Amino acid sequence: MAKMSFSAGSKRRSPTPAAAGAPPARSAEDVIRELRKNLEKPVGEDYRDRSLGIHGLVCARCGREFEQASRHLLTVHHRDHNHRNNPPDGSNWENLCVYCHDDAHSRSVLGEYVDGTTREAQTRVAYEDPGAKPGSGLGALLQRALSEKAGKG
Repeated sequence: MAKMSFSAGSKRRSPTPAAAGAPPARSAEDVIRELRKNLEKPVGEDYRDRSLGIHGLVCARCGREFEQASRHLLTVHHRDHNHRNNPPDGSNWENLCVYCHDDAHSRSVLGEYVDGTTREAQTRVAYEDPGAKPGSGLGALLQRALSEKAGKG
């Protein structure tokens, strides 16, 4: 199939020769077939299947076992929190049920916030009340409660 180009002043198509060394042009049907094939499997599904095969259908934290019908409740947790680090041996993965996975991420975020060690990338404000008084937010209340508890103990 010849390459087509459009000129700025005309709506007429004119065939242009393919560039030297360029891969042969694919038909529209081939491109659509490839796109449909890529859409059949969700992004990242390949490492999820590998992790479930390596570690089994069991949550690494609570030990709950899952059947094939409920395997969608198991997620793959990246131990180093880098979703691009997917070694073939599965050493960076652990299968966690959705509840344990949520708990694992919320504990680390809350702990870093309380300790004051929050990384800059995690300090985005999801909601801000412009009319609120400084120090009246949930974080300030939590820190006051923790300091009062530490003073009593």
